[in-house]
Amino acid sequence: MYYVGIDVGGTNLKAGVVDENGHIIAKVDCPTKVERGHEAVVADMAKLALRAIEKSGVSMDEVKSVGIGIPGILDPRTGIVPFCTNLGWHNVPLIELMRKDIDKPIYVDNDATVATLAENVAGVSAGAKSSVFLTLGTGVGGGVVIDGKVYSGAHGVGSELGHMIVVIDGEECTCGNKGCWERYAIATALIRMGTEAAKAHPESVLNEAKSISAKTVVDAAKAGDKAAMEVFDRYTYYLAVGIVNIINFIDPEIIAIGGGVSAAGDFLIQPVREKLAKLVFYKTMPYARVELATLGNDAGIIGAAMLGK
Repeated sequence: MYYVGIDVGGTNLKAGVVDENGHIIAKVDCPTKVERGHEAVVADMAKLALRAIEKSGVSMDEVKSVGIGIPGILDPRTGIVPFCTNLGWHNVPLIELMRKDIDKPIYVDNDATVATLAENVAGVSAGAKSSVFLTLGTGVGGGVVIDGKVYSGAHGVGSELGHMIVVIDGEECTCGNKGCWERYAIATALIRMGTEAAKAHPESVLNEAKSISAKTVVDAAKAGDKAAMEVFDRYTYYLAVGIVNIINFIDPEIIAIGGGVSAAGDFLIQPVREKLAKLVFYKTMPYARVELATLGNDAGIIGAAMLGK
């Protein structure tokens, strides 16, 4: 059997046909154009899925289901997306609209959650009974797989790992709370801390940049700039604090890290591992391996497709 996965983003829609092992057979994409409204976007999602099936050469009878990863949540009781900020969706009957064009079981989950499933099936977490995926970008996306199944909570809003509070009365978050982990573990955190460090240290090479980005801070730290190294050390500490909370609560076999900041590779992973060794509660027991995610931009399609498996 084969499965169709649809990755819904604010800029692009991507769809692919995936086999039992999580390998993409064919994929297609098109612009999202969210300004047209949800009905036009959902219609394009269905058309894209059908195009992917046609391109793959697989018959419709061989397609078991269609899975969709969205930058939001679905109410599992109603099949309705209550809100999806990046798409401007409010109370969208997604499953009902998809079934107008595709007569197959439809599964929907958060995009970070389906990326977690993808890594668990075909990526760095393959074979693990329990795993966590973290994507470090404009926010901290996260997902949890337990016994091979994604965990989304009783109401479909679980695994919002980026919004656990790690600093009381800390930085204000876009969610309205203060001190959420993602305010300290995303690219913006590196920019914020790097900008502060540049002002405090006029001698730092950070001041040579026209504008400070996360890459600016990472590159300066790699080059041995003292101020940038201090910023990066603080950043990896905050990252390790959130990860150790996950380990203490879930005890997964592996934690995969993806997203823009993960481009720093071992320069990011190694200090996080070193800090974790000091932070974990049971220091004489095994604990989750922290690894770089491997599927990149294909994770959304693969994970969405695997919702049906």
